Amino acid sequence: MTAIPVPDGMAGDRAATPHIGRPVLVVGVDGSGPSWDALAWAAGEARRCHGRIIAVFVAPLVDLEASLGIGAPYNYEAAVEATDHLADELEGELARRAEELGVEVSFVRQKGDAAHVLTEVARTAHADLIAVGRSAKMLHRLAGSVSRRLVLSRDLPVIVVVT
Repeated sequence: MTAIPVPDGMAGDRAATPHIGRPVLVVGVDGSGPSWDALAWAAGEARRCHGRIIAVFVAPLVDLEASLGIGAPYNYEAAVEATDHLADELEGELARRAEELGVEVSFVRQKGDAAHVLTEVARTAHADLIAVGRSAKMLHRLAGSVSRRLVLSRDLPVIVVVT
């Protein structure tokens, strides 16, 4: 793995301009173990290079199992409420972990395709890289995981944290 280079003498400049010239790392978070591992990796990198993290939670527009008709009838209101509740919990946990890890973390929640949203957030924030955890879901082996799609798109550098 390659660390993000930090030119000598930048520490003083960064104190005067808190966001200019600081590396930005976008991390996909969903509450899973691999996503917390990606956050921990990114926090270590952010500490080393005096960077900041943008943690992104992406709620899917449609649940894959519901779109395939698997299981019981789908309750969209309950799904939206559960997703909002999960995002609120993640935001609180991220704040706690950011303080514990000693890094600046901002939280973004959006709906859509995770690979697309992560790429767009990274482009908008002029991020230096995207970090995600490796998916352990069986369906992702068939449909393709977010990490694989990010790596194959070659839009930005991507770190896939494998534990």
